[in-house]
Amino acid sequence: MSANRPDFNDRMLSLGLARVSEAAALASARLIGRGDEKAADQAAVNAMRDQLNKLDIKGVVVIGEGERDEAPMLYIGEEVGSGQGPEVDIALDPLEGTTLTAKDMPNALTVIAMGPRGSMLHAPDVYMDKLAIGPGFRTGVVTLDMSPAARVSALAAAKGCSTTDITVCVLERPRHQAMIDELRSTGCAIRLITDGDVAGVIHCADAQVTGIDMYMGQGGAPEGVLAAAALKCMGGQIYGRLLFRNDDEKARAKKAGITNLDRVYTRDDMVTKDVIFAATGVTDGSILAGIKREPGFLTAETILMRSKTGSVRRMSYRNPVK
Repeated sequence: MSANRPDFNDRMLSLGLARVSEAAALASARLIGRGDEKAADQAAVNAMRDQLNKLDIKGVVVIGEGERDEAPMLYIGEEVGSGQGPEVDIALDPLEGTTLTAKDMPNALTVIAMGPRGSMLHAPDVYMDKLAIGPGFRTGVVTLDMSPAARVSALAAAKGCSTTDITVCVLERPRHQAMIDELRSTGCAIRLITDGDVAGVIHCADAQVTGIDMYMGQGGAPEGVLAAAALKCMGGQIYGRLLFRNDDEKARAKKAGITNLDRVYTRDDMVTKDVIFAATGVTDGSILAGIKREPGFLTAETILMRSKTGSVRRMSYRNPVK
């Protein structure tokens, strides 16, 4: 790179990124269990944007809160940061699991990933058929072209265990009923989640802790890119194929620069260069503790990862409440 265009210094920026996800989680803390999804999301969005603008980056939101006309802040294409420093792409979900937060249910997170400009797929706001497993398996041991039952059998064979020892994470939606019925025929366990499919995919990367071996089903395409960023740091495989319900959604994809509508994206297709990833727990979950309250203090737990080194840092941040 020329002297005019600073390198993406992921090592220096990573702690700044952790502050961004922490700020969003702490801002939503007072709305945990209060039944107001929109207020919780807005609090996280405001805090995340304020912190991002303190970083010395020329950032562009590529995965955000929606199109410019749908989201007042952190919309796709919004420029964030001080305007000084490296040109970066940012993928974020200021509050993954707004319903989980409003109902004080497990596994709500704040999530953000950052990479050099052009490093992340500009996924349109459509559904994506996803399949993910953790690290340690040969590439293609499971594929989107396999039936759900065949995936369970293939993963069990690769692990050297029975299909009854496999646990699959699935988003609980009516559209998944046929898939769930087929999975049940293998004898595998299914962990149904109500929301939060970024967390669902991340769980695969640490199966010994979470007990989840594989994630499959249809969810948001932008969340697929965020999950791919996490797996790029933690190891693991994710495959995604965009799904279109109508011509309007196909037009969205074309606008995002996608020409092959049937393409299966691998992890490294969705995230092409080294990235940094941070997530902070809002409610208690399998991978992160939620915000802890005590008189005068809030404590947050954050996981911070760099794909370049494969490092995973866990941090506890105790902060006085003003």
